[in-house]
Amino acid sequence: MNTEQPEDFNIGGDKASSAEAERARVLFAGRIEFLKSAPALKFLPDPGEPEIAFAGRSNVGKSSLLNALTGRRSIARTSVTPGRTQELNFFEVGDPAQLRLVDMPGYGFAKAPPAVVEQWRKLVRDFLRGRAVLKRTLVLIDARHGPKPVDAEMMTMLDEAAVGYRLVLTKADKIKASDLADALARTQAEARKHTAAFPDVLVTSAETKLGIDELRTAVLGDAGI
Repeated sequence: MNTEQPEDFNIGGDKASSAEAERARVLFAGRIEFLKSAPALKFLPDPGEPEIAFAGRSNVGKSSLLNALTGRRSIARTSVTPGRTQELNFFEVGDPAQLRLVDMPGYGFAKAPPAVVEQWRKLVRDFLRGRAVLKRTLVLIDARHGPKPVDAEMMTMLDEAAVGYRLVLTKADKIKASDLADALARTQAEARKHTAAFPDVLVTSAETKLGIDELRTAVLGDAGI
C-alpha cells in the first residue's frame, strides 16, 4: 500500500487555487441532504439546480469518494453486495441549494441477470440523454486496475449522449507511485479516444484525501457556480 505520493506528482489538471479550494470546502461543509431515489425516470426530481453525476464500476470506491468529497461519513452508503443499488440517488448541496450530486448505480455486474443489466442500461441511458440540468459526469476508475472494457463502454455511452465527463482515478493510496503514474498515463490515453472526455484526469484517494480539494473545485466549476 502506498501511503504517500511524491510532492511533484501530477494529479491531473491544474492545482486548485487556494481561494477556489476554500470556497468549495465551505460549500461542501454546509448543508448536504438526501433528496430522493429514482428507480425509473418518472421518479426523477423536477429539474432545478445543476447536477453532477458520479458513475463507476461496482467496488470502485464511489461511496467512499462521495463521503470524502462532502466531508461526511455516510452520505453515500456502501453496499455489501456489488451492483445491488439500481437507483439514481440525488443529494442537495448548499442552503439554499446550489447544486445536486447524483450517485448513479454501479456498473459491471459479473453475476447479474440479463434483465437487471438491461434495466440499468435503459435507466442510465435515458437519464443521460434527457437530463438538461446534468452538467457533468465523473467516471471513477480504480487506480489499481486502470480502465477496463466496462469503463470504456460507459464512456462510449456518454459520448453517444453528448454528455461531457471527467475521468477520476480512485484508491491512489493503494499502489506505489510508479504504478500510479502508469495507471494515470493509461487512463489519459483512454480519455483521448473519446469525444466527450476531458483530457485531464483527476487522481484521488478517499483515505488520504489526495486530490479531494481539486475534485471539489472541479465539481463547482463544472456546475457553473
